[in-house]
Amino acid sequence: MDKFDSILDLGQYIGFNLDIGHYVAGTKGKSPIPVLEKYHARITNLHLKDRTADGGNVPWGQGQTPIKEVLQLMKKEKWTFPAEIELEYKIPEGSDAVAEVKKCVQYCQEALA
Repeated sequence: MDKFDSILDLGQYIGFNLDIGHYVAGTKGKSPIPVLEKYHARITNLHLKDRTADGGNVPWGQGQTPIKEVLQLMKKEKWTFPAEIELEYKIPEGSDAVAEVKKCVQYCQEALA
């Protein structure tokens, strides 16, 4: 039994938000995909961000979070919980939050194409 099991065993209506970037950072680089596969029925929503194993938020595609693989798995398995873009990396000079979110949306679209 792992940490998730002991909490989820408290009741059928208990679910959780899985932040895949925090998972990668908190586990020093482990993939969140096994958690998704095991607990998908209890996941209420997913936070998407790219991070390094040492905990740094980075532009999408520059970290260790398997965002593309997670999105492709969601599509393949037809999971319907929402996946939200979290813009937590430092916005580059000359850009703004709207432009960076557009890049994240494009990243998702390319992953799911």
